Amino acid sequence: MQSVHTSVLRRVLAGAVALGTVAALAVGCATASARSPRDSAAAGTQQAAPAPEAIIPVVSVQPAADTADFGPASSVSASTTAGTLRDVALTSSRGTSVAGTLSADGRQWTATEPLGYGTDYTWSGSAVAPDGSATPLTGSFSTVSPTRTVRAWTNIADGATVGVAAPIEISFSRDLSDEAKAEVERTLAVTTSVPVEGAWAWLPDGPDGSRVHYRPKEYWPANTQVGVSAKIYGHDLGAAGFGKADVASTFTIGRSQIVKAAEDSHHIVVVRDGLQVMDLPASYGMESDPNRVTRNGVHIVMAKSEKVLMSNPAYGYENVPEYWAVRISNNGEFIHANPASTSAQGRRNISHGCINLSTANAKAYFDTALYGDPVEVTGSSVPLSAEDGDVYDWTIPWDRWKAMSKLAA
Repeated sequence: MQSVHTSVLRRVLAGAVALGTVAALAVGCATASARSPRDSAAAGTQQAAPAPEAIIPVVSVQPAADTADFGPASSVSASTTAGTLRDVALTSSRGTSVAGTLSADGRQWTATEPLGYGTDYTWSGSAVAPDGSATPLTGSFSTVSPTRTVRAWTNIADGATVGVAAPIEISFSRDLSDEAKAEVERTLAVTTSVPVEGAWAWLPDGPDGSRVHYRPKEYWPANTQVGVSAKIYGHDLGAAGFGKADVASTFTIGRSQIVKAAEDSHHIVVVRDGLQVMDLPASYGMESDPNRVTRNGVHIVMAKSEKVLMSNPAYGYENVPEYWAVRISNNGEFIHANPASTSAQGRRNISHGCINLSTANAKAYFDTALYGDPVEVTGSSVPLSAEDGDVYDWTIPWDRWKAMSKLAA
């Protein structure tokens, strides 16, 4: 029985193996050769992706090509809408190249130095597209040839050390219109090593032309570093002409030294960095004569000289030598030595407007004085004003001072 069963089982297994082999072959054939109609259609219509369209840069320049009478203070640039700028140059008719910088993305070049007056300029270079094609940078323009120019200068020399009340003065060689003054004021800048609140004010035009002053709201902080610039070159200042050249200066505010000049005290007191260092007997202008009164208000030290010839024909003297003279206004007021009034010094005011000291005391004060030191005259009957000369800045209230700007809101 076992042998019969075994024989039957072997035949059954052999048949199953055979059927499995056939099925596998059938499946294998279908996998290798059969595709659906959809697969066939897709294979027949498949195409390559279209090539990207070429990007053509649009190049522009400022000023536009063929511009004439271009103002040198205006912006000068070249730019492209695509790709990058290469080998940009702006060359003058004299053969010199204008310095410039290229933006980080390479799409804009900007001139970094002023152009000359009366000069032709030509662009060169190219804008290179992403595909490598190049569009040339071309075009020319010319700058204005002014028939008139305006010169400017400042009162504080580069590297100078001045007192804590020193105003910055910028003067101009011609009278400027209000519009021109506003244009100038936009070019003015003051930088300080410590924060300082200050403002520009246009004072009445002087004999040489217009003038603008800058002063802080309070006295300058001692030892401040100050920089001032007036970048007027290339600016159109209307009927006065074009700005001739920029002006700049860097200077130092020195120690704080303030002269307290109380007329009724018959003394001057010198305070340096908050400490009294001198108390000197003095004689001020005679109060009974308005023409001889020492003017009330904050003066500043304007200049000093070991010898000054003083004249006042109306009072009977001319070219009288006075020594150790420190000028504190443009109306003839000085702090100076006057041996003739020694007996009145510390007791009575008898001068013609000056502050008289003994020779020794005048020399001692003279040696310490700096341009811009404040001299605070108090107690007199006639105020310092514009009639007393150029520098009366500290007599003007702060709100009014700020309103004297041509850019005041």
